[in-house]
Amino acid sequence: MKIEDDPLLGIGQVAQRSGVKASALRFYESQGLIESVRGEGSHRRYHRSALRRIAFVVFAQRIGFTLEEIAEQLRKLPTRHVPTGRDWERMSRVWKERLDQRMAELQRLSSSLDQCIGCGCLSMRSCALYNAGDRCGQNGAGARRWLGDPMED
Repeated sequence: MKIEDDPLLGIGQVAQRSGVKASALRFYESQGLIESVRGEGSHRRYHRSALRRIAFVVFAQRIGFTLEEIAEQLRKLPTRHVPTGRDWERMSRVWKERLDQRMAELQRLSSSLDQCIGCGCLSMRSCALYNAGDRCGQNGAGARRWLGDPMED
């Protein structure tokens, strides 16, 4: 479908259909994630196909993509016609990699919680996550074990 054949919706309609507040839609537009067409009185109107892009932005954020990463991915989509299934399929490869990384991170977090908070010992001397001399800090900033660093004796 050519973009000219894609019906226009008002910002209120897009907000209602997408579940995203109008203020967020204006922000997404300011970041180049979606585009509007200005009509009479300078009212924003969006092509109906923008709903797909908005859904993409919302779910990409949920799995940990930054707005910069999302913008980079969206730049790969065509602008002269509504994206095809093939266009979205190419982008899904990047998502699958990120989802795999995220699932592994969540699994490590879940395992660590069972070993530490779940044990109930609350003792820094006997806790499996004890970090004598801040050994983990040598590997970098952050919660190193939750980030995947191995447990040391």
